[in-house]
Amino acid sequence: MIDSFGRNINYLRVSVTKRCNLNCTYCGAECEKDSELSAEETEKLVRAFAKLGITKVRLTGGEPLLRSDICEIAGRIGRIYGIKKLAITTNGVLLSKYAERLKEAGVNAVNISLDTTDKEQYKKITGFDLLDKVYEGIDEAERVGLSPIRLNAVLIRGENDDQAEKLINIAKDRKIDVRFIELMPFSDEGENESLVVKGEEILKAFPFLKEYEGKGKSDFEKSVAKYYSAENFKGRIGFITPVSDKFCSECNRIRLLSDGKIRPCLGNSEVFDLMPYIDDEELLLKKAKEAILAKPTEHKFSCSYGHSHGLNKIGG
Repeated sequence: MIDSFGRNINYLRVSVTKRCNLNCTYCGAECEKDSELSAEETEKLVRAFAKLGITKVRLTGGEPLLRSDICEIAGRIGRIYGIKKLAITTNGVLLSKYAERLKEAGVNAVNISLDTTDKEQYKKITGFDLLDKVYEGIDEAERVGLSPIRLNAVLIRGENDDQAEKLINIAKDRKIDVRFIELMPFSDEGENESLVVKGEEILKAFPFLKEYEGKGKSDFEKSVAKYYSAENFKGRIGFITPVSDKFCSECNRIRLLSDGKIRPCLGNSEVFDLMPYIDDEELLLKKAKEAILAKPTEHKFSCSYGHSHGLNKIGG
């Protein structure tokens, strides 16, 4: 479906829970379980958006693998007519347990949050000594054939900005994309401009990285990330720059929150509650269409924290 600014909205991120088994410094505190859509309710809402042109769905959280029915949810969405790609974003801690079943349920690709290769840093950032479990999850995702596998890293100055080279080297040795995401303003703890490690800064430090010009630019591979690679690299390096270089004109996504509300833009507080219409297909399609048309022209991120909510609460 084409929104009010001519963008083709074909990508739905589905948050299945606000809960997380980590407590990352930049994301938000752990959440207790509250209202979560059932697998059947999730299917109904995604089916409505599929009728409006959604072709790609990504399951997110919180941590989606905390849902005991996550494979059922994936299977239901994977069978919806019009959905051509189903992916999941996870912190990887439980991925070794679920990777094979997710693949069987129809999940194609996986994004794994990994901000450091250092065990002590990982514990400091997340609050838990679970880095080895993440590595097990990455290995299992490779073994069962989830593809692409992408590692998402948020570098914070003075905390883990020494990890860029080690993370980049993962893409050198394995067919895995490593993506650096600029720190975004989702807390009210003060200024963070000095903490943001910008994509251009990393590129300047590693000049051997050249813009990627190979295959992988089909409709499904279109991304807000800009990709780079280097000679003898098996994977790619990506940069997602919502702070230093807005990509709103190319944004093709909306977010379904775990309570049945739609957030048209991650950087905008407006939401649309679809639950009152879930059993009336005609009204549900009308309200879903209204939510898409309400997507703003651009987000309002700045380099100062202006929101008192974490990524775990708004669909990551």
